[in-house]
Amino acid sequence: MKMGKGPRVLFVFVLLLIYLPVAVMVLYSFNSSSSAILWEGASLKWYERLLNDRDLLVALRNSLILGLTSSVAAGVIGTLGAIGLAKMKSKAKGIIDYISLLPLMIPEITLGVVFMLFFSAIGIPFGMFTLIIAHTSFCIPYVLMVVKARLVGLPESYVEAARDLGASRVRAFFTITLPLILPGIISGMLLSFAMSLDDVVICLFVTGATVNTLPIKIYTQTKTGITPEMNALGAVMLLATLVLILLSRLFGRRRVRV
Repeated sequence: MKMGKGPRVLFVFVLLLIYLPVAVMVLYSFNSSSSAILWEGASLKWYERLLNDRDLLVALRNSLILGLTSSVAAGVIGTLGAIGLAKMKSKAKGIIDYISLLPLMIPEITLGVVFMLFFSAIGIPFGMFTLIIAHTSFCIPYVLMVVKARLVGLPESYVEAARDLGASRVRAFFTITLPLILPGIISGMLLSFAMSLDDVVICLFVTGATVNTLPIKIYTQTKTGITPEMNALGAVMLLATLVLILLSRLFGRRRVRV
């Protein structure tokens, strides 16, 4: 079916509305002027200044530690949860499945308030530990969703054949099931890392005074005005997020080979 002229114009307009500001941000990250409006020539000085900003590099390090730790933890918990749901035969499976994906539908500001109240009630001081717990909690559904979809296309006959040949349940899992669902696990972990790296709202509620993440650093600096250095940082983060999403799609689309 061919798309009419009207829908095509609307489609192009929506794409411009979404991506034109991003393109302008990337373009002005190479502007030699400190003005966010006037173009005075191409330069890499804002990227050089970005690399020499110690506070920004510390915030980036904290974000990378947070993203890696929470995505690995979410990968382990989400994978175990997906396997458990796949083997569940109870009538309550649909309800449990819905509850496990509920954090994806709850607004982030609500999750942030819930985490803040929970950590305050049990007396855990805010800092990197609370950030890891909070980010792991909202990253688990991403891994769970991807791995569960991978398990749907996995024939049970593979595991049954391994068991018939004398393999234990544990060995059958590590020999048959894990290699087949590994692309889904990696895809879910990469997606979780990207979500953790971009999070602002939850970090605002559960971060401590001594821990500063990259999104929080950007948010606080934008209150005093957008500088070309922020444009350079936004371009770098955009590139990193695109790479992670592309890797996630690549691993998610890998076919199972037996």
